[in-house]
Amino acid sequence: MGRTVPTVTCQLNETEAMLQSFRRTLRRSDQALLDGLLASARRHVAAISASGALLPFESALLAMLVEQARQIAALQQEISILQEELVRLRDGKS
Repeated sequence: MGRTVPTVTCQLNETEAMLQSFRRTLRRSDQALLDGLLASARRHVAAISASGALLPFESALLAMLVEQARQIAALQQEISILQEELVRLRDGKS
């Protein structure tokens, strides 16, 4: 007996297919950003599958936000390190 409910991967594929006309209207640089967002959702397929109360695309959007938050946190940490180094250089402490 086959599956009666499509897998999350299939649903993500269908969503990407439906977004193709939207993607085509974006600038090339924005297309790359959209592709990155969609790829970030795919990195969380297990979490998307486990979120039964949400629609798969809603869960995919949350996964994209998690990835964006991870990137922001990493950049903030890098900025803090660079700021500390700048203070040390200004104070003459190498």
